[in-house]
Amino acid sequence: QVQLVESGGGLVQPGGSLRLSCATSGTDFTINSMGWYRQAAGKERELVATVTKSGSTAVAGSVKGRFTISRDNAENTVYLQMNSLKPEDTAVYYCNVKGVRLLSMLEFWGQGTLVTVSS
Repeated sequence: QVQLVESGGGLVQPGGSLRLSCATSGTDFTINSMGWYRQAAGKERELVATVTKSGSTAVAGSVKGRFTISRDNAENTVYLQMNSLKPEDTAVYYCNVKGVRLLSMLEFWGQGTLVTVSS
């Protein structure tokens, strides 16, 4: 059974930093991309950043220059370093994994971790 376990969320003051981690287990398939999405209250879920198996990254414009995504392929773990946090970064952050098994495309989500940026 595939599991994605996020950690690292919490309360931080504006301008502060947090590092999110997403550890995967039971991944008996080829992982192609790992990423982070977020959903603020009353808004739709949006892409924050993704990283492919080869290390190519994509980052949303709203967080570019502040957030960095990285990946440990050996451990199937993905990280999101968040610096210079703003109140508008407040949201539940979800880990996402996309892959393939026997030509079937697969996608899994973590349970989410709350990030609150407030003074």
